[in-house]
Amino acid sequence: MKTVVTAKLKLNTTPEQFKALRTTQLAYRDSLNYVSQYAFAHGKMSNAVRLQDATYEEIRLRFHLPSQMACSVPRQVGASYKTLWTKVKNNAVHRKEGKTKKRYKGLDKAPTFISPTLTYQYKKDYTFKKEQQVSILTLEGRVIVPYTGYNKHVALIQRGAEIGASKLWYDKPKKQFYLLVSLAIEMADPTPETHKQVVGVDVGMRYLAVTATMQGDCTFHSGKQIVPKANHSARLRKRLQKKGTRSATRRLVAISGRERRLKQNTNHVVSKRIVLQHPQSLIGLEHLTDIRERTKRRKGKNAKQRKANRTFSKWSFAELHSMIAYKALLHRSMAIKVDANSTSQACPKCGHTCKENRPNKGLLFVCQNCQYTLHADLVGARNIAMRTLLIRQDWRGTGLLSVRAFCVGR
Repeated sequence: MKTVVTAKLKLNTTPEQFKALRTTQLAYRDSLNYVSQYAFAHGKMSNAVRLQDATYEEIRLRFHLPSQMACSVPRQVGASYKTLWTKVKNNAVHRKEGKTKKRYKGLDKAPTFISPTLTYQYKKDYTFKKEQQVSILTLEGRVIVPYTGYNKHVALIQRGAEIGASKLWYDKPKKQFYLLVSLAIEMADPTPETHKQVVGVDVGMRYLAVTATMQGDCTFHSGKQIVPKANHSARLRKRLQKKGTRSATRRLVAISGRERRLKQNTNHVVSKRIVLQHPQSLIGLEHLTDIRERTKRRKGKNAKQRKANRTFSKWSFAELHSMIAYKALLHRSMAIKVDANSTSQACPKCGHTCKENRPNKGLLFVCQNCQYTLHADLVGARNIAMRTLLIRQDWRGTGLLSVRAFCVGR
């Protein structure tokens, strides 16, 4: 079993190397937009092979990209169109079932690639050298650049870890290049015997994460200090968007970066605490895919409904889940997805499920059948833990994991 981690390497470039990398990035982005326009004009094509056959020569002539990069461009565009087509089909199903009235508009016009981040293929576009140096392909040929990074990641690279594709990312405010390298790490195959403890994780806004074990232990990870900052950023962003000036736009870019870093750092801290508190555990996470379409919160156009939608869209729970998943593998644990339906409305004692179990949709859970009373988020975590326990018991009895493991690189 393998898990994939991303090593972020800081490139210490000279002015000439900086210029060469930046020029290559912009040419790559321009070629992405050219192929995107071509795909849109020819039936919103998503087949990477057909796109490459039709655009390869033009990419080489017009943008002067090396051969491997010219092959990577149609693949990336084709993958983007496949994703958009999947969203269109899912939206059609949801509209037919009455879950939403909105039509997905992602393919109404050709997707535009704004980020200049480009993809490098290992041993074709870039290779690692001795003394912490990397050879990178540009429009002007290869450049050898020294790099620095997290000691453990650098050690994995030097010790012969399985290296995959990488992305050249440019931090515009700092005017700094980073190479994001995929590293595959070999892990021992999980068994029920190696995951003795079961943990349920419930995510939310008041508490970013609440954990519960089958032994009755629980932990609350509050968002009291973080969520107000996110709310402030949302209000400030709304005012700046209404203003619409160039200085307001620059300010919006700075705010978006700060907010993204705040959420990412918080998710890193919370996920690390959860994994370190529960080593060698089977961690249950809610299956939240299409949760916005599956909930009734989106129905209605009044201010209260719109505010509720904004509130539940502010935090990146998918990012938190992915961080828990890959950190769990590194600490001999594993995260899986379980059904998220009615986790905070079902009584963990008698099983009675109804909306009235949460009076006024508050933090207090009161079972209308047996009068069992508890914190609503803790009830959700306990229900997730019990569903995870059922999966573990089935795994132990059959030898097969009955649900797809939510593991990075699995």
